[in-house]
Amino acid sequence: MPASPTTVLIVGSGPTGLTLAIDLARRAVDVTIIDKTPQFPRSSRAKGPNPRSLEVLEDLGVVEEVLSAGSAPLPMRKYRGGRVIADADPFAAGRPAPDAPYDRPWLIAQWGLEEILRARLAEYGVQVGLGTELMGLVQDEDSVTATLTGGRELVARYVVGCDGGHSAVRKLLGLTFEGKTDEEQVMVCGDVEVEGPDRGVWHQWFDEDGGVMLCPIPGTRSGWWFQAGPETDASGGPVPPSPESFRRLFAKHTRLPGELLTRATLLSTYRVNERMVDRYRVGRVLLAGDAAHVHAVAGGLGMNTGIQDAYNLGWKLARVASGRALPDLLDTYEEERLPIAARTLDFTSERLRATMEAIKKPGGGLDSAITPQTYGLADGYRWSSLATCGGTDRLRAGDRAPDAPCRDVATGTPRRLFEAFTGPHFTLLGFGPGTAQALREAAEAHNGDLRAYGVDAGGPHDLADDGGHARSAYGIGPDEDALVLVRPDNHVGLFAPAGDLEAVGAYLNGAALERG
Repeated sequence: MPASPTTVLIVGSGPTGLTLAIDLARRAVDVTIIDKTPQFPRSSRAKGPNPRSLEVLEDLGVVEEVLSAGSAPLPMRKYRGGRVIADADPFAAGRPAPDAPYDRPWLIAQWGLEEILRARLAEYGVQVGLGTELMGLVQDEDSVTATLTGGRELVARYVVGCDGGHSAVRKLLGLTFEGKTDEEQVMVCGDVEVEGPDRGVWHQWFDEDGGVMLCPIPGTRSGWWFQAGPETDASGGPVPPSPESFRRLFAKHTRLPGELLTRATLLSTYRVNERMVDRYRVGRVLLAGDAAHVHAVAGGLGMNTGIQDAYNLGWKLARVASGRALPDLLDTYEEERLPIAARTLDFTSERLRATMEAIKKPGGGLDSAITPQTYGLADGYRWSSLATCGGTDRLRAGDRAPDAPCRDVATGTPRRLFEAFTGPHFTLLGFGPGTAQALREAAEAHNGDLRAYGVDAGGPHDLADDGGHARSAYGIGPDEDALVLVRPDNHVGLFAPAGDLEAVGAYLNGAALERG
């Protein structure tokens, strides 16, 4: 059967694969995305994006739909022996800040998030190819030939495996998935229909011999995420999940009639897996999300780490695929994201231990897993070869680029820095009038690849930093002039003196970034 061509083949259409597909499609890269499932899953699974992922979704143009379809995280109600022991709201003190507009994660069923992402991808003319399984991969210096269901072949310049913990791409590459599976830490999960409990809280019934957790699924009348310690059989092994078992667990720990749980679907048994690859790239094939790393559920970082993998990879893969960058740029994907995965493995493991200790005592609950690190806003790449030396006491090259409320000088309308960053381009910020010439020359020299904005630089198209929030976020004093180059994934690439256009050009035209 003749092979058909594409530029990038993405295997797996979960949040990671869809994020990457959107990011490539908006950069005019020909992308094909496939999934072996015959129909889109309705599993709720991951509970939603964290603040950093919400920033990614804003850049992709879907955050308002996500916020509308979901809900803010709910207070947690803890029980012992069926009685209310304590309420906790780990996000109660949170407030949006000038540099971080999203102060908490957002609850949305994974199928709901995927529907929104698929609709956005369809706006670029790309549809997911369902019922299409990857059977083989052969690569040479110029391309990868993927063998699909039915013997069909597809030739791609690059392939990205976003196909989960059981990744076919990873297995075909022969990569090991080092780590461990804790057979003692077992949980049964599913989507259930329950009448009765208050839908304004996340219920957590913990007893000495197990527990049940029910979190309402936004956008449903009586749907809940169900998680519980499993029943055990005569030998002490976990009983497979079933509607009958869920009803017994529900009745045992809640002291409510089991008949209130009327439906249970998408049943699964979860064991704590902590595994990751030691490589994210083998030639023209790359991995992202759970295909590259799986973590303990504590902190809700699995899906979010995958979304942020895709956001890091998208702009790099697009530049290489379009011939505007050398393939070496793809090495920085592993350089930057593999340490994040390793750190996330350690962090989620520690948070799981803390949570398991907390729930042994009355009043303990899942709020023990939540810390500022679960927000994802502090993840940066200061060690990266793309983080040119420079910075301030507040911010360094490689860090996430902060937001700030400004004002468009020409129109007088409010405009956030994130609005300036939105899109598939580099952004050059010039703080102070001493940067005006460099901004003009940079915009001319790199037209189409870079947008330049003066911040109180004296130009008619400047952004006015009326409240001083932009200077504060970037650590630049009121009388200082400086250039800040922001990468397409909204991380700081470069700090430079006000007139140092050469440093900006060197970054954009460097051997690792662009063909000379």
